[in-house]
Amino acid sequence: MKPKILTTLSGYTAALFRADLLAGITVAMVALPLSIAIAIASGADPATGLVTAIIGGFLISALGGSRVQIGGPTGAFIVVVYGVIAEHGHDGLILATLMAGVIMLVAGRLKAGSLVRHIPEAVINGFTIGIAIIIATSQLADLFGLDTAQLPADFLPKIAALWDARATLNPQALVIGIATIAAIVALRWLAPRLPGLIVAMAVCSAAVAVLNLPVDTLYSRFGALPATLPMPHIPALGIERMLDLLPSALIIAFLAGVESLLSASVADRMIDGNTRPNAEVIAGGAANIGSALFGGLPATGAIARTATNVHAGGRTPVAGMVHALTILVVMILAAPLAGYLAMPALAGLLLITAWNMSEVQHWRRHLAARRSDQVLLVLTLVLTVLTDLALAIGVGVALGLALRLRRRAVPEADWHDPDR
Repeated sequence: MKPKILTTLSGYTAALFRADLLAGITVAMVALPLSIAIAIASGADPATGLVTAIIGGFLISALGGSRVQIGGPTGAFIVVVYGVIAEHGHDGLILATLMAGVIMLVAGRLKAGSLVRHIPEAVINGFTIGIAIIIATSQLADLFGLDTAQLPADFLPKIAALWDARATLNPQALVIGIATIAAIVALRWLAPRLPGLIVAMAVCSAAVAVLNLPVDTLYSRFGALPATLPMPHIPALGIERMLDLLPSALIIAFLAGVESLLSASVADRMIDGNTRPNAEVIAGGAANIGSALFGGLPATGAIARTATNVHAGGRTPVAGMVHALTILVVMILAAPLAGYLAMPALAGLLLITAWNMSEVQHWRRHLAARRSDQVLLVLTLVLTVLTDLALAIGVGVALGLALRLRRRAVPEADWHDPDR
């Protein structure tokens, strides 16, 4: 349970600090627009995404069991957060996140971190692809510039509402969204060391401002971002309200633990590391408590940002702490500039995120899996999209464990770490 930073600092050098500093700044440039986009897609204020990246990201790095884990808001939580805010309001989300943090602290102390390996891979892939589908459909209104009221939370009514608004399509918004997607993809291929997300979104958003295009921006929809962190605040605690929010808190804790441990597992393979899973779960608990106290979103390890950190040269938790502090500095000094970000550009960014989450490159492997695993994946996916995550996870895990017991004499298939 010992935080990895206590191990790495004993032999820390100036060269390591320079590498961590550059890596942390690089990851911050990726995390900053992504954190804003995830918060908006979750139905929350854009500033809450930055608060989560700052508070949650710092605590995950400072207290976690991985050398290179980067924490913050992730796409996997968009569906859960959106549902909690719609049903219980933002105060309900804060309380659910706080409760999830406590649950994770207890789970870490009980050494439950290693149990993630017993969750069937087909279940994780199924609800991850399902979440990717929901994220993608939630961004179509901004991508096409459709004039819609609040979109329904349920998938099928949402598709119907988007179709009914098809006559309000804004060609300029669509061009900006597609240009953002194309620029992000092109920069990843041509200049992978550049902060492609920032460059693509800055150029496309600047085009909206310079050409005075009739396209929604962050400022026109949400107003100015705050230039300081909010004061910590303890939400109102009541037994009845806590019981109502307990299922949501359990889902947040489950997702945060699984996402963090999967991300750390991927990072271990990249740097030949050895994550301490229980320390990672405890760090996730502390991060979610801290994020909730400052009004943020659920926080967890982010696979794509962690991989970016490794590729940029980060090798100790200092890089993740630098990443959080860099976002704080940018928030303080350049908050007004964020108001120019175009909503179709943010939608394009999240469509890229959804595509990466779905891991299309591995679908052929899914099709070659055992028939029972295929059924489990599809069932979890369909339940995630058409019902809710709680039912999807519950049914998927229960059925997966039942199948494992049924074929206990058959060797388990090799686990495949996700690329997302």
